[in-house]
Amino acid sequence: MTSVKVLENIYWVGALDWNIRTFHGFTYSTHRGTTYNAYLIVDGRTALIDTVHPSFTEEMIQNIREVIDPSKIDYIVANHVETDHSGAISEVLKLAKKAKIIGTAKCQSGLQKHYFGDWDFQVAKTGDEVSLGDKTLKFIEAPLLHWPDSMFTYIEKDKLLLPNDAFGQHWATSKRFDDEVNMEILMDEATKYYANILWPFSGLVLKKIADIQQLGLKIDMIAPSHGLIWRSYSTKIIEAYLKWAEGEASDRILVVYDTMWGSTEKMAKAILDGIMSEGVEVLLFRLPFSDRGDIMKELLDSKGLILGSSTINNGILPTMAPFLEELQGLRPKNKIAAVFGSYGWGGGAVKVMEEKLGKAGIEVTAPGLTVKWVPSEDELKRCFEFGRDFALQIKRA
Repeated sequence: MTSVKVLENIYWVGALDWNIRTFHGFTYSTHRGTTYNAYLIVDGRTALIDTVHPSFTEEMIQNIREVIDPSKIDYIVANHVETDHSGAISEVLKLAKKAKIIGTAKCQSGLQKHYFGDWDFQVAKTGDEVSLGDKTLKFIEAPLLHWPDSMFTYIEKDKLLLPNDAFGQHWATSKRFDDEVNMEILMDEATKYYANILWPFSGLVLKKIADIQQLGLKIDMIAPSHGLIWRSYSTKIIEAYLKWAEGEASDRILVVYDTMWGSTEKMAKAILDGIMSEGVEVLLFRLPFSDRGDIMKELLDSKGLILGSSTINNGILPTMAPFLEELQGLRPKNKIAAVFGSYGWGGGAVKVMEEKLGKAGIEVTAPGLTVKWVPSEDELKRCFEFGRDFALQIKRA
């Protein structure tokens, strides 16, 4: 794809990755691919804001050449060390030999450990500015959004925020702006992005938005480092982040389970019926046939979670383990849970699930429900009531 004009003298010079289907060590499914967004600001001096994954270096450099000779780049702003954003810096510096890199102190040490380059580096702190001429870059440290080195760059003249991994989405599309695409798909991908990447840092998200408001920064456009640029709906995505970070959610329940010989599945469907009898929305997912990243997206806007697993080796089925590990990492806010499962020789799965939910900071609000071997009609009625009682809890929550 060629360069795209974003605003006067500001250009998108990134790359589209149509084929990638997993991110972050296979924990995040990218069904629609992704983009690596880099931005070129041409003024009295020229700045490149972030770069791309190393495999797309030549594509980015060609996009830059459409606008300016790369040797004229004066600054490379590294908002984030992660390789999908910094991976082309070494090659750009071979062309822009006098360019200075700007980033946080942690960014400096991180880049050095990644690339071992002897580079001219300027450490940026919140409030520091660099004038390019007509436009001035203002830097805002944003540690743990989502790495310790993260930083935002702001251009006051254009009311433009370049927040790297905040406000992004994984979506490869020939369009570059929010008002050019289907808004339902865009918000779906933005929701999944927050749930799988930024959810553990929700407290910091709230603090950083408050910091930006306190600094008096007016934002008309947000240009993240993945996905579409928010030029018409920047307020909408900020409001969504505030909602997600506060832990607001709908009266909805997810039932997530796996089964060995079908008994736990029978329990799951009876529980589902009990929930629906109270008119509460519910979604059913079986592991591993359902995508873990997609489930986390749905959980973001759900108040309740019910987990089910058959017992094997006095514990949970192996397919349930990575889901619970992911929950412990994401630590969802304001959720309640319940657990169930079948067993044969001896139980164990229910206890393991309860313990791991506790480690994830999720309250288990009722004793776990267990059935030995195949559930009888009476036991299926118990499952129905289990679901119904949980639905009533959600209505009261």
